[in-house]
Amino acid sequence: MKETEGLRYRRLQPPQVISDESRDAETKHVSAYSGKVFRITLTTLIVTVLAPLLVATLLLQSPINPEPFSYKEPPLLTGPLEPNLKLRQAEHLFEDQLIGPESVAHLGGTREDEPTCGRPLGIRVGPNGTLYVADAYYGLFEINPVTGEMEMLVSAQKVIQGKRMAFVNDLTITQDSRKIYFTDSSSKWQRRDNRYLVMEGTADGRLMEYDTVTKQVEVLMDDLRFANGVQLSPAEDYVLVSETTMARIRRYHISGLRKGGHDIFFDNLPGFPDNIRPSSSGGYWVGMSALRPNPGFSILDFLAPRPWLKNLIFKLFSQEMTMKFVPKYGLVLELNEDGSIRRSFHDPHGVVVPAVSEADEHDGYLYLGSYYSPFLSRLNLNEV
Repeated sequence: MKETEGLRYRRLQPPQVISDESRDAETKHVSAYSGKVFRITLTTLIVTVLAPLLVATLLLQSPINPEPFSYKEPPLLTGPLEPNLKLRQAEHLFEDQLIGPESVAHLGGTREDEPTCGRPLGIRVGPNGTLYVADAYYGLFEINPVTGEMEMLVSAQKVIQGKRMAFVNDLTITQDSRKIYFTDSSSKWQRRDNRYLVMEGTADGRLMEYDTVTKQVEVLMDDLRFANGVQLSPAEDYVLVSETTMARIRRYHISGLRKGGHDIFFDNLPGFPDNIRPSSSGGYWVGMSALRPNPGFSILDFLAPRPWLKNLIFKLFSQEMTMKFVPKYGLVLELNEDGSIRRSFHDPHGVVVPAVSEADEHDGYLYLGSYYSPFLSRLNLNEV
């Protein structure tokens, strides 16, 4: 068959004309399919992630009942607050031999053991050489370190003005040992639940006075949000009290024209204060449990006016897990007697000193306690 004849038997395909309309139709088809996939994916994601949150919000019980409050903008970390690496020069003592040496010397066990074993928080040496100890669960004690003889001065079971002491914290003693000033951080939350106390913002902390002669206890200040460290002034005319949740230090006047009155000694600290101890300069060392960075983001400042978010967090996470949201940062302040900042020692990211519960000066060294580290830290002040 000739080639020309073969051509007659071929079915000629009509020419395909590709117009703009056909391209648009194809594009719309692909776009519609992609949109459908996106909607399905998004819906699946919402159901997978948000549904448990919704269930948790509706069904789970929050362990706290937070109150809204707010802070001032944290002070800038400049001048005497300028970050440095001075705390990284500290050495570790008794590493892995201690459990949270809060106040230089400490005994204790796990969180579950605390109510049974006790948890000494504040420790002072009296003029007669005995130790005065504030135990979070049991109360105030006087201990002879040589003989081991122990006397309970104030039981935590004692009801004072209608409230029991759930969280005895720190103490300071007059030079004649007549008066002991101590804090009860809360009548609701125990020490092992201190994160609940901070996040709830409970205002039931108290500053109290114990008279070793009359054996009487008097409430000097109440309605404090996490009353913590206490320190008598060198002249013993006032007592300083850390109000941890509010990032400030209060002052109660115990003598002079302002006796019985109280005011703010330092407001809007760059972190959350713990114990206060005297410095050789006539001022005070303040250990900071956590930083409020500026510039930077402070999660505790952010959560303070948002009780609904605090409730949600504690419905989903344990106390231990929430601590992971707070960045580690070692910080110690030295305050002048007038409340101004003299200097600060830092350890950004908490490489050597992750947090400081107390800074105690002795013979040219600064001993740094911590509420959770397995060691005591010591800093040579002559080298910083």
